[in-house]
Amino acid sequence: MPTPLSDGCRAAWNWNRREKSHEVRIHGKQLQIAYFHPNWSNGTAGVRGSKPINNGRHYWEIRISERLFGTSMMFGIGTKKARLHVDAFVNLLGEDDQSWGLSHKGLLWHNGISKEYTRPFQENESTTIGMLYDGDTGTLTYFKDGDCLGVAFTGLDNVVYDLYPIVCSTAAKTEMTLGTRKRSFVNLQDRCRASILSKIPMTNRIDKLPLPNKIRQFLKEGAV
Repeated sequence: MPTPLSDGCRAAWNWNRREKSHEVRIHGKQLQIAYFHPNWSNGTAGVRGSKPINNGRHYWEIRISERLFGTSMMFGIGTKKARLHVDAFVNLLGEDDQSWGLSHKGLLWHNGISKEYTRPFQENESTTIGMLYDGDTGTLTYFKDGDCLGVAFTGLDNVVYDLYPIVCSTAAKTEMTLGTRKRSFVNLQDRCRASILSKIPMTNRIDKLPLPNKIRQFLKEGAV
């Protein structure tokens, strides 16, 4: 099955080292690995993506380690008002109207209300969750190990605040790693930038290009 937005470009975001629970450690070459509750768990910890996804269409994947268990491991989106830590075992994403999430129990959560969406995930087995956010239609669709689970949330185009990818976990020593991150092109200029970046093996070489400062800055904004 082809990856959604296979004709798009790489999305330049990662996990945010500043906007996370104190119970989350971020590491990896491009800050793509979130490690939850490194010692033991006494609550729910989350982390937000570094850039908003409101405009256009965005697709990203999260690889979950074999330590898949506990009260709630969740994947979704939310505003900057969404909490990223609570000293209790809860379904943090979707606890209010500031976030939307899917738990590994197969339930969708928003505004404190849950509903059945898919079968519970097999515990202690690694899996990959994909999310397709469509800013034009205002929908969020989930994928599991390459299979589309269908539209989960609608009306997201009416949200006035920036929306960010968010994950959270109640389970100790669990890990979620960002995989594919794609987005649709905004315009021809955006498409040209993606083409240029694909020819640059290391993004730190952008400063050495014989280009005006504004163009170099534009290129950097599209790089991870």
